[in-house]
Amino acid sequence: MAAPDASAPLTDEELETWAALATVLEWLPAALDAQLQRDAQLTHFEYGVLYALANAPDATLRMSVLSGYANSSLSRLSRAAARLEARGWMRRAPDPADGRFTLAILTEAGRDTVDRATPGHASLVRDLVLDRLTGPQKRHLQESMHRIMRATRGDSGWVRSGARSLS
Repeated sequence: MAAPDASAPLTDEELETWAALATVLEWLPAALDAQLQRDAQLTHFEYGVLYALANAPDATLRMSVLSGYANSSLSRLSRAAARLEARGWMRRAPDPADGRFTLAILTEAGRDTVDRATPGHASLVRDLVLDRLTGPQKRHLQESMHRIMRATRGDSGWVRSGARSLS
């Protein structure tokens, strides 16, 4: 079977699928940001940083590792870290194992913020996405998203390993 011509216009079905995904990519982040701003004065990106730290051993990660989890440049992460530090929700320190690296460390106030923000965030995620799907649809969505992530970056992105649940 011949491969489809990559330069051909999208078929109607392809365009409808792509348009639905592109719309979700635009609408969902705004809805997540609005809820987190209202409930915890956080952006979704900042929540993700705090959530990753809350689920890391000793609530600590190298900034370089955290930027990978957040799919962020180190400069974007540094700006967010500065905002989170100013609020007392995290701090940065040289890595004692290798001073070339900087550690991001969640504070108790940061943990309280994550704990306060998580129920509303989880509720919105369920309301907007998960509760709209059947069990098989959720599994299919997860598999589809992992395929797209691997095609985009060559890996599957963040994978839960003994982390706290989003509930």
